[in-house]
Amino acid sequence: MSGAAREGRPDLDALARWMDAQGIGVGQLRRVTALTGGTQNVLLRFERGTGPAYVLRCPPQGAPVEVQRGFLREARLLQALSGSAVPHPALVASCADAAVLGVPFYLMALVDGFTATPNPLRGRYAERAGWRREMGLSMVDGLLRLAEIDPCRVGLDDFGKPEGFLERQVPRWLRHLDACRQYAGWPGPESLPGVAEVAQWLGERVPKHFTPGLLHGDYHLGNVMFRHDRPVLAAIIDWELATIGDPLLDLGWLVATWPDAEGRGAGTIRVTPTQGLASSAELVERYREGSRRDLSAFDWYLTLARFKLGIMLEASHARSCAGQADHGTGVRHHASALRLLGQALSSTEGTHA
Repeated sequence: MSGAAREGRPDLDALARWMDAQGIGVGQLRRVTALTGGTQNVLLRFERGTGPAYVLRCPPQGAPVEVQRGFLREARLLQALSGSAVPHPALVASCADAAVLGVPFYLMALVDGFTATPNPLRGRYAERAGWRREMGLSMVDGLLRLAEIDPCRVGLDDFGKPEGFLERQVPRWLRHLDACRQYAGWPGPESLPGVAEVAQWLGERVPKHFTPGLLHGDYHLGNVMFRHDRPVLAAIIDWELATIGDPLLDLGWLVATWPDAEGRGAGTIRVTPTQGLASSAELVERYREGSRRDLSAFDWYLTLARFKLGIMLEASHARSCAGQADHGTGVRHHASALRLLGQALSSTEGTHA
């Protein structure tokens, strides 16, 4: 394997030298395979000698500094979760020195599992409705275990700013939407009806109290892996948006993205077959049964999740309008954003400040 990075692949000879210095495995890197994912991030599976398989995760070359820092945060979080009941990829080692591969990176153990979207389910997940129902319930259980982690006890007391977390959400995402004006060809915020009305409704009803905890930040079917041998989580993945805040927003995110009766979820989430999937109400009830958190204002968290995700998807559409993202994906994301904002707007109707 040549040491020169080619076709965007990291310098594997440099990676091997770094692993030597860390005492991680012996021999050449072999069976190097690019793993698929929902982002442009680098995800490579490889083996070394006769040892176990590893996964290299890093941003692409030239990624903005804030993106590179995000990977180090992600590695730090995985280290903090070691030994916990939260299903997660085991961190092997991380490297903050961009001189090694050009960007920070980390190695994790290979997860024996699969993602349930967008490809059709296989094996017993396709054959047994009961297994499909357990998928959603297992995802809720993963959230419950994550919300039980005390950030201070695992060395993550500075991992986020819980003070004012909920109050910051609406202004932040309105600014994010407004920043999309930079993309030529985007019709503007008017292409997403209901934003102002939902923002006002959310701003008038911010919950006054919550118990801070760790949250994933983008918790949906595409960011978890399931075991092959039984219907439970193998790992929660893609922790780039994790922070300390209100864990109930993760539950709202799960419900906002959950597939409907046709198997269509938010964005590009698709599930087939769908018979047996737990309902949104069952997901919320599972969380209620397993947590002491107050869910009396859950409609607010669900509306916020739809509002926030709708804007994130619309930003993808805006980039596609300027030719900076795939046009077809942008169109699908815009359609999903319209559905999410429509659902959020419907949930505000008939309520009063």
